[in-house]
Amino acid sequence: MPEDPDTIANWQRLSPDLTTSGRLVAGDIERLAELGVRAVINLALPDSPGALADEGELLAQAGIAYTTIPVPFDAPQESHFAAFRAALAASVRPLHVHCIMNWRVSAFFYRWHREHCAMPEPEARALMARQWQPDAGDRADWQVWAAFISQESS
Repeated sequence: MPEDPDTIANWQRLSPDLTTSGRLVAGDIERLAELGVRAVINLALPDSPGALADEGELLAQAGIAYTTIPVPFDAPQESHFAAFRAALAASVRPLHVHCIMNWRVSAFFYRWHREHCAMPEPEARALMARQWQPDAGDRADWQVWAAFISQESS
């Protein structure tokens, strides 16, 4: 297996065929292809600061499938999480999931690990905490995320 990159923002490997990160830049597409990534899920809004313009086209040119689930940072919804779960189930592997800071992604994976993988809560929380602890801040947008991660899917 190729070595994990230290140049992709907030990179994290969750399993041999599942990685996450913050925002991608154009040069990261080639690196993902070298790693054998076959699909990318992006949770950032296309107009987020630092978002890669034409990301879907660049990934397609590299032979990498692309799914976008735009999650407003101040308003994550259960519908976004349902779309995320469906995209995880449908995506080929190796899979890379990203947003801008790897905060949305880490919160979504926290819930996915806990609810769908039966991962013990402390272990799921430790993985999320490598990137972000949304319930550790008092900013209003972080409080929205603290409420989001405390929910259970129906």
